[in-house]
Amino acid sequence: MKLLLIADTHLPKRARVLPDEVWTAVDDADVVIHSGDWVNLAAFEELSQRSRRLVACWGNNDGDELRELMPERADVVLGGVRFTVVHETGAATGRERRMAAAYPEADVLVFGHSHIPWDTFADNGLRLLNPGSPTDRRRQPFCTYMTAVAENGELGEVELHRIAPR
Repeated sequence: MKLLLIADTHLPKRARVLPDEVWTAVDDADVVIHSGDWVNLAAFEELSQRSRRLVACWGNNDGDELRELMPERADVVLGGVRFTVVHETGAATGRERRMAAAYPEADVLVFGHSHIPWDTFADNGLRLLNPGSPTDRRRQPFCTYMTAVAENGELGEVELHRIAPR
């Protein structure tokens, strides 16, 4: 099962549209996972319509209209792997320990908020993934997103993709 992980799209404030290569990844993915900060309803609707399947949560910049359409926390099993999707996880220091305690039933935690790509493991085996942002690099050298493969109860290859500056 091919997965696309994105977060912090902030449309149309940080960019008017998603980059073409992200749309290509949407078309290629079996499931798109978005970990919040959509900012406007149109972005959610467009991604919902174009994705084969969308798993999503809202972020701190998402208003009531978006919060009515998705949860603050999404839990799903994909390819036999237990995913939890949230927006915020707090400070980077101690994140693995805190998230392992907060989400002991998850195999993978997908999160956003910082716009900083993150790929680590907690002591209990929980994998923490933040795909960064495909539209707002903040202090990062590139805008980013991730792709992954989940099958037979395992998360296979996870790849961080850098988007070339326009």
